[in-house]
Parts: sequence; structure tokens; C-alpha cells
Amino acid sequence: MATVSLSELLGSTVYDASGVASGRVREVALTPQEDRSRVSVLIIKTQAGNRVLPLSSVSAINGGIRASTAAAEWASADGSEGLLLLSRDLLDQQVIDVHGRKVVRVNDVDLAEQRTNGNVELRLTQVDVGLPGAVRRLLQGVVSPSVVRKLQSRLPQRTIRWEFVNLIEPDPLRRVKLRITHEKLEDLHPADLAEIMESLSAAERQGIIASLDEEMAGKVLAELDERLTRQIVEKLDPEKAADILEEMAPDAAAELLSDLPKETSEELLDELPGQEAEDVRELLSFDRSTAGGMMNTEFVVLGETATREEVLEWMRTQDLNLDSLDSVVLLDSTARFSGIVTVARLLMAAPEQSMGELRLEPLLSVPADTEEKEVFELFDKYNLRTLTVVDDSQRPIGTIAVDDVVSRLVEK
Repeated sequence: MATVSLSELLGSTVYDASGVASGRVREVALTPQEDRSRVSVLIIKTQAGNRVLPLSSVSAINGGIRASTAAAEWASADGSEGLLLLSRDLLDQQVIDVHGRKVVRVNDVDLAEQRTNGNVELRLTQVDVGLPGAVRRLLQGVVSPSVVRKLQSRLPQRTIRWEFVNLIEPDPLRRVKLRITHEKLEDLHPADLAEIMESLSAAERQGIIASLDEEMAGKVLAELDERLTRQIVEKLDPEKAADILEEMAPDAAAELLSDLPKETSEELLDELPGQEAEDVRELLSFDRSTAGGMMNTEFVVLGETATREEVLEWMRTQDLNLDSLDSVVLLDSTARFSGIVTVARLLMAAPEQSMGELRLEPLLSVPADTEEKEVFELFDKYNLRTLTVVDDSQRPIGTIAVDDVVSRLVEK
């Protein structure tokens, strides 16, 4: 299967069915709604204006583009709605390399040539983000193609398969028309996507967040710099922003809202369902530099007399966030805090063992007004992964995870 670059096609002479030179290639286009990789049309610059030549009417591309139809039959190129123009929309544009988890700039595009019913078919296979593509474009038309190919063969190759390329399209209407999705981005770790977004423009960041599902958008916002998060949320539709907040852990939602202007924060809180809004308001009432300002109010609570088998059976019926479930909090008969059990201990215990038998020692908890410095010291002294926050009656009201501590320390 032969390969041709976009830069080699652009400017090529186009001959109609009679062999007359009728124009030059101005653009190469895909119709993403039909096929994300197959070239559908060429835009030809002629003396009569730009014309559309369907690729199904191209019989050869070597030594010039050979059309199987007369130039008079080529329709006028009135617009590009619904088309992805490879020169305009890809060359020199930033795209996200999903596989490499980074933003790159496109220097050229590689197309695979094959035959279908006697006509040429071109498929976009990869984008060139290295020196060969830049050199090819720089020397195209200046020296012979054979010299260009010889030069680029000596340069280190840097290409990305088209399936790993995620286009950055900030315009929501155009994104819908082209059916550009960010499904691939949702396979990235939120921290990687947040890092990628930091190198994009404000409009591009806005476009990506708006197109992600609410759960992923919330995770990414929690990883972003406070300034960028504030910029993004303030420009989101309040309903969309509230949907994202609803998917976030209460502590993450509270932290995000605390960085927003009070008017904006209150507007978003009014959009949240009752219980979620109440949890977040409670967290916002605590000083951010205390245990209450660090804790998460979503945690698993169990009675200390429950057996390991009863607990596992109950947990299977619950919608728990298994990725962050490290331990469970225990209550005594008066609903007071009586310890924690790690998930590892729980899984290794005998079916009949009670939670009380499995709890960790020493029994540690802190009131909500405990200064963060003391919290840090407890985590360090006892190598904690979780610390429970209690009220004046010794009832658990939240937990602080080790990743909350690490994040807070990194901020400092």
C-alpha cells in the first residue's frame, strides 16, 4: 500500500477526463460523519473558482491528479460545513496525542493510497509531528520529491497514528457538526488530562470540559490549578456546572466553590440537590486550614458488631467508589466513633470475625477545628492512610485521606 503526504497533494495539478489541466488541489477533506479516516473530496482551485472533486471520481494521483469526470461537472465549493479540511484544520494545529498524553503540533499528514473499483481511495493513517514533516513542507516545490524523501529518511521519525489523535475544537456547534468527540480523553487519568489542558488556550480548555461527561469533568477540575478551574467554571452554564459539582466528592466540590466569587458559589449551590448542597455548605463553614476544611463527608460507616461476611454482603449492594475506598469507619452501640478497619484487613479476615476485632490501634480521631499542622503530624507519626473527624459527641462527621494531606502539602 503506497503512502502519500498531504503536503505532496496540495498544489498538485488536476487533469479532467479529457486530460486537460483544469486546476490545482487547494484542500483535501474528510466527512467525519460518514468516515473519520477516509478522504471524501478534493477542493480544486480553478479559473472559475473553487470546485469540489469527489475522490470517487479520481482515477490516479501519481504525476498529477487524474479525474474521471469533466471539469464542468465539478460542483462549486460554496462552503466547508461538515467537512474536516486537512490543511486548514490539521496542519500547524495543536492536537492531543492520547497515547503519549501530550499536546503536539501537526507538521504533515500521511495518507494511505489504495484502489477501489478502479478509483483511488485515500485514508488518513497518521500525523507527522517531527522534523521529516516540517522539512517536507519547507522544501515542497523547491527541490524534487526524490531529494525531499532522501533528506527526510535521515531524520528521526515522530508520527502519531490517527486513532490516537484527539482534535481540539472549541466551537461547540462545529464540534457537533463534525461529530468530534472527546471519548478518548476520558480514558486518560484526570491528572494527565489536567496537565494537557494547562498548555491549551482558554477557549480550548472550555471546549474540552464542556464535552466531557460530568464525572470526568469533575475529576479533571479537581486536578487543575485553582486559577484555571475558576476561569472554566465561571464560563460554564450554571446547570452544567452544577451537574459537574454533583458528581464530585463533597470536599472537592467545596474546595472548588471556595475559590469562586460568593455570588457565583451561591448560584451553583442553589442548583444542587438538597442533600448535596447541604453537605457542601457544611464543609464550606469550616476553616480551610483545619481538619473540617480537609475532610470528605462521604465515607462508609458500619457497626462494630457486624461480621466480615455481613459487611461484604452489604457492600456488594451499595454504589461505592471502590477506587477511593481504603477503610471503613466503625460505630459503637451509642453511634459514637469506635475505630476503623482497612479494606485489606476486611478481605483477609475470617467470615465470622466482627469489625470490632479487626479495628486498628491506636484509636485515633480529631475534632473538626484541629489545625492542619496537627493533622499532618498525626499522619506522619502513625503512617496513617485515613483519619476520622468527629463532632463534640464523638460521632464521625468526615474522614481525611492521605491524598488530601499530600495535596495540601504540595500546595504549601
